[in-house]
Order: sequence, then C-alpha cells, then structure tokens
Amino acid sequence: MAICVRKPCVGFRSLLQFFRPGLASQTSSFKSGPSFKYEDLQITLTTNPKPKPDVDKLVFGRHHSDHMLTVEWDNDKGWGKPHIQPVKNLSIHPAAKVFHYAVELFEGMKSYRGHDDKIRLFRPMENMERMVMSAERACLPLFDGRELIQCMKKLVTIDADWVPHSTEVANALYLRPTFIGTEPCLGVARSKNALLYVLTGPVGPYYPTGLKPVNLLADPTYARAWPGGCGMFKMGSNYAPTIAVQDLAEDRGCQQVLWLYGDNHEMTEVGTMNLFLHWINKNGEEELITAPLNGIVLPGITRSSLLHLAKKWNEFKVSEEIYTMEEMIQALQENRVIELFGAGTAAVVSPVARILYNDDWIDLPVGDKESLTQRFYNELTDIQYGKKPCPSNWMEDIDDIKNSSDDRVNMSG
Repeated sequence: MAICVRKPCVGFRSLLQFFRPGLASQTSSFKSGPSFKYEDLQITLTTNPKPKPDVDKLVFGRHHSDHMLTVEWDNDKGWGKPHIQPVKNLSIHPAAKVFHYAVELFEGMKSYRGHDDKIRLFRPMENMERMVMSAERACLPLFDGRELIQCMKKLVTIDADWVPHSTEVANALYLRPTFIGTEPCLGVARSKNALLYVLTGPVGPYYPTGLKPVNLLADPTYARAWPGGCGMFKMGSNYAPTIAVQDLAEDRGCQQVLWLYGDNHEMTEVGTMNLFLHWINKNGEEELITAPLNGIVLPGITRSSLLHLAKKWNEFKVSEEIYTMEEMIQALQENRVIELFGAGTAAVVSPVARILYNDDWIDLPVGDKESLTQRFYNELTDIQYGKKPCPSNWMEDIDDIKNSSDDRVNMSG
C-alpha cells in the first residue's frame, strides 16, 4: 500500500534514506494491505453541539470540537471504514501496547480561516509523509496520506464553526492525528491492532505573551535525542521524558529548554521546536543556520517552510549545519549574533532573550519589528490566512470536500 505523495518532499525522502538504506527509492512498494478510503467514510453527527469558546480567550489544547475521526486496523482484516462521530472516550483494554510500550505517534497541523472566509489546511501532505514515516518506525500499519487528508477535510467542514474567525492573532483550528497500538497483549512485539484518530480544537497563540522573547535553560545533563534513536520521528515517547526538564526550566525562571547534544554541546532544538540562529559567521557572511536533519532533530513543517522562504529571498546564506554553544558564545563576544529563535506549528516563531547555561545567564540581542523573526512570522501567517500567494501546494482549500454530497450522515445524541 503506497504512501500517497503527489510531489515528493526531498527532505523526508532523505530522512527515509537515513533511516533505512534504499527505503527512499522504494516508498511506492510499501505494503500493509489496502488503505482505508474517503469514499467509505461514515458520518454520525452530534445532536448536542457544545458552546464555542470566546475567541479572545483560547488556551492552546484545552478546547475540543464536537466531532472526531476514527479508523480501526486489524492484522487479519486490514483497515476498517473511517468514521466521523461525536467526540467520546475511547474504550481500550488495559493491556493495550500503547499503555505499556508507547506504541504511539501523532501529528500537529492547523487549518486557517482566511480573510476571504475560506478555510485552508497548511501543507498537509508534509504532515502525512512524516506521519507515515513515524508509523513505519513504530511498526504500525501504513496508509494513504491523501485519503486521510480527504477525511480530515470533511471533519473540518463538519466543525467549520469551530474554526476561529479572527485573523488578528495566531488563531486557527488545530488538528491532532494520532495513531496507537491497541492489541491487548503484554508481549513486546508489533501490535496486531491499531487505532488512528483525529481530534480538532480551536487554538490561540501558544504563548499568551505572543512574540515576547523567552528564556531558555541549556543543561547538557539532559539530552532529547541521539543518533540511532527516534528524535526524528513524532512519537509521544520523545515528549514524556522532557516534561520534568521543562518543569526544572520553569523553576529556574525559563520558559523552555534548549536541547544540547554531545560533548561539544551542539544546539539542536528548543522545547518542542526547531532552532534557528541568525548571525554573521566567521567568514563575515550573514547567515541563517539550523541543525541538519541527521536523525537528532525533528523534520519540522515550519522549519521546512522558513528555509524555503529564506532561500527564495536569497538575501543571506542559508545553512543546515551543526553549530555549538561555544561558537555562539564566541559570536556573541564578537557582536556577530543577530538573533536566536525557535520555530514550530504551535508557536510559528518564538524569539529568545536569554539562556541559562552552566549557571550563567547569557543575554542575546532581540530583534525589533524589522527583525527576521518578525518577518518570518508576518510572511508565514499572511500565507496561512490567504493574504499572500503561497508556494505551490502549501495551502489546500477544503471546498472540494465541503460541496460533495453525503447520503451517509446519521445523527447521534
């Protein structure tokens, strides 16, 4: 069963090659039985819709729309029919592998209501490629990403009233596709049952302070990922071990963790975001640098988008290379650092003001309204809200699903 890719993403194919030699050239030969199909979608609508939250008081991840999408998989029967239904609690056996061995992965993506009132998804096929890549690593069944996108478009259409109307801040409808192993067996082996489901909910800015610069804790005692591990995959098991370090950071006056790797303290990620350094390098060149996709960092969709925009502007050097704390500190001492910022789906971009490193505070220059961070934020959100034309296939309108006929709809209390 093939991954549905209309335009291959070079970055993800490179990662597939990194993960398993020869895999990138064999993507179309992946088999785990026929994928579920949008044409088989079953729909059960709620008769008790919930009140919508105040768009000016949205808390990230706290609000959930009325409906969810579920698709079950069985090793013998294959994929079942996708089903949109009212949000409900899951009934899963306590021996399910997801609870014991973290057989789980997820994606984070958004749909936006544009200034023209059209609702669009942002680069959904990038998320699907990454999700299928994570599923392969977690030994979960593969599926056709385009079919899941079609189902998610229908889900968003049904809950369209939950997509925030305000475009003044980073308001959107967040989508959380999740994939879990549900076989009730305590043996450490591939799960013979699985559940793919999608929740949605309206979100505001990830940080209530918006683009206000944050402080980071950089403690080399802790590592988020390492070569040969799963840092490049979006699995829940990558996140649980970071929560205690996040709490430690908050206790020390920081909002996030700067993840370092190796004896040379490579700068890799910040919190759950990719990290970018804008500086003048040792050769006197203005440069935007971020860690390479070498298996340690997550191949972020926002990361890919910012690199694309920067290369398109062609105003400074753009690099995916290893860089260290020592190199950044030396650049600070020589007044070569322009700014440091994180980038991800939830926050878009987040500038950094200070780093607590080896018990010393390091102050960083913070950009103004003309900074690269602000420019990236403006450019990307203008694309997402339909104010500016976007590169090919970045924004997908849900209208092709919205206007389709449905004789599959049932009502549920």
